[in-house]
Amino acid sequence: MRYIRRYYGAGPLHLLSLLACLAFAGYVVTLVHQAREWQLILLWFGGAIIGHDIVAFPLYALADRSAGLLGALRHPDSLPPVPWINHIRVPAVISGLLLAISFPLVLDLAGPSYHGATGLSVAPFAGRYLLIVAVLFGTSAVLYALRVRSAVRRQAIPSPSSRPDGTDT
Repeated sequence: MRYIRRYYGAGPLHLLSLLACLAFAGYVVTLVHQAREWQLILLWFGGAIIGHDIVAFPLYALADRSAGLLGALRHPDSLPPVPWINHIRVPAVISGLLLAISFPLVLDLAGPSYHGATGLSVAPFAGRYLLIVAVLFGTSAVLYALRVRSAVRRQAIPSPSSRPDGTDT
């Protein structure tokens, strides 16, 4: 055990999981290579990498930085400083991932092919997506409000070391 930690730098479970991931990645590469259209799969991955790293990442990093700066400027002094940014980030990321996964259905770009494959319409997808987004942000807002209320109550409770006459013990 010490030998592995000394020379590898982590425990044997980490090494085992790394080897399993490498074996799985090798298996996936063989499946992709056996596919008839493996060049298209590689082209899609290349486009996804370029689209994310060059286009999407700078945009959502700028949006996140702008939200943080705007929130710091507009925080009311009467409220306790409860961290709020993750109450925006989490529903935004989940909404973005859902849109990335299902954008042809949400934006009605897959109508004929989807109807031909399933016999169903893509009409309800946009409304359902918007409902999911509303529930995500609404739940996050309720959780934030509960955290603010809890922090306000904690501020209103006097510390146990102070006396009613204003002198400390």
